[in-house]
Amino acid sequence: MKIKGTALFVKAYDSVPLVCFTGQVPTNLIGNDAFQEVDIVGVVRNICKYAVTVRKRADLGRIIKEAFYIAQTGKPGPVVIDLPKDIMLELGDDIYPDTINMRSYKPNTSVHIGQLKKVISTLSKAKRPLFLIGGGVTIAHAGKEFTELVEKTQIPVVSSIMGKGNLPTMHPLFIGNMGMHGSYASNMAISNCDVLFSIGTRFNDRITGKLSEFAKRAKIIHIDIDPASISQNIHVDIPIVADAKEAIKELSKMADTYNTAAWVSQIKEWSQKHPVSMKESDSLCPAAIIKELNVMYPDSIVVTDVGQHQMWTTQYLEMNGVRKLLTSGGLGTMGYGLPAAIGAKIGNPDRTVICIAGDGGFQMNVQELATASCQEIPLIICIFNNGNLGMVRQFQNVFYNKHYYRTCLRYHKSCEGKCNGQECLCPPYSPDFVKLAESYGGVGIRVTRNEEIHAAFEKANQNTNSPTVIEFIINPDELVMPMVPNGNALSDMILGY
Repeated sequence: MKIKGTALFVKAYDSVPLVCFTGQVPTNLIGNDAFQEVDIVGVVRNICKYAVTVRKRADLGRIIKEAFYIAQTGKPGPVVIDLPKDIMLELGDDIYPDTINMRSYKPNTSVHIGQLKKVISTLSKAKRPLFLIGGGVTIAHAGKEFTELVEKTQIPVVSSIMGKGNLPTMHPLFIGNMGMHGSYASNMAISNCDVLFSIGTRFNDRITGKLSEFAKRAKIIHIDIDPASISQNIHVDIPIVADAKEAIKELSKMADTYNTAAWVSQIKEWSQKHPVSMKESDSLCPAAIIKELNVMYPDSIVVTDVGQHQMWTTQYLEMNGVRKLLTSGGLGTMGYGLPAAIGAKIGNPDRTVICIAGDGGFQMNVQELATASCQEIPLIICIFNNGNLGMVRQFQNVFYNKHYYRTCLRYHKSCEGKCNGQECLCPPYSPDFVKLAESYGGVGIRVTRNEEIHAAFEKANQNTNSPTVIEFIINPDELVMPMVPNGNALSDMILGY
């Protein structure tokens, strides 16, 4: 139940449609503290769209139909159907309704044309307009329509990590990710625009920084299918409750081409002044690994776990309109990567699926290597092993004067009081990921130098019936930059270290 609850919460945060069937004690024992009885509906009600216990076998077809409808429409999310044992055993008809008619659930599907006219009027007066796209555009499968809108309007674009890929990253009007680890140019564009047109994002703290400073010079337009998300964190001047794709299509019919040349030129100056990059060093470079992926796997599905490797991936992964990115952006759940990658590969057996994980997060669901091996799933798993819980260590480095505590994964009891920072004296890392992969029936590879990256991927390509684990040994002092400290304005960035 603990794992199930986390999975439901992840899907709720990232608006992923999911229908879960759970087992329950017989109906006559419900409420009697029977063996293994759990009030599952009560437990999950606050982290899913709908949860119901089936009490009559005759209602089963209708409830299942409604569950899939609720999960996939409006703002998508998880639904739980709790099945008592006697209901599962009872024979009944197989009637499955063709239509749905729920008086209590009527998601909005139309676009308010009057609000769109206000948008057009506002854009026509803007000198520095800016699109901000989030995961809602991805969920609506509106990348093609959004790209057409951008090219028609000539308005530049920034993205949350969940919205990345709806406009190809090499497009001249795409600036980059924004927020806590966004690019300098993106965050400066947010801070200096006069109209911010947001589509499908919640304006959570990771992208806004200090609320009172967020886009304070701008009129804000917000399209979202969930009315509760509009003006929840940021006051919105023009709210539009609608499906992102439908709104974008209608807007494209009404929009004009705007003179943004001077504004785009200013943004390019910011990009050139402070590009997203990593310092050259003798150690294995995370950016070099991801750039090799860009070249070797143009049509891949890339799945990340949560941590520094996730941020590096969102910074350096090129999205070309074909490659897909899956990541836990809302809840940020360590352990997400491997199970999600297995699911992605089962659903897309003809595409290369690459899981990028840290050494900490990977171990939270490492047992799923058995699933991948038994099902003969040829995943490529890249472990960025810096021997630490890297993102927590980065905060200790930057904000706590390098006072490291319980983030080193090579720590042993015998280390107490003896740590002096000399890595050569540290105990060996446990586990040995190469041997661990082999013990599960997969292939293990260890990479320590940039020159070995290409050959490692070539070897992984040859393994077609089991997972391949590539362990990349990363310097623990590598940090994710730029960085906006918690509570600071987006323009107040740490650019390097």
